[in-house]
Amino acid sequence: MENEEEKTTRKKEETLKLVFPFDHKGQHLAEVTMRRPKVGDMLVARKGKGDDAEQELMLFASLTGVPPEAFQEMDMLDYQKLQGIYRGFLS
Repeated sequence: MENEEEKTTRKKEETLKLVFPFDHKGQHLAEVTMRRPKVGDMLVARKGKGDDAEQELMLFASLTGVPPEAFQEMDMLDYQKLQGIYRGFLS
């Protein structure tokens, strides 16, 4: 039986329904859709300032359309699930 990361490898995008929806600047976020990453996305994120975590936020912002500062309000459980989707695209 395939796990979630294995299923994600074939998809062009994946939508995560948040366990803990939140509001950011008047916008309610109940789900986040992440598209498959491209090499260019990674290169742009690495050119940004900050540590690895901040660069990951920039990459995820690019892949989801969610502003980087909004991720600071996201519950860690949901963020870890989003990281799992990202890893699934790469495996």
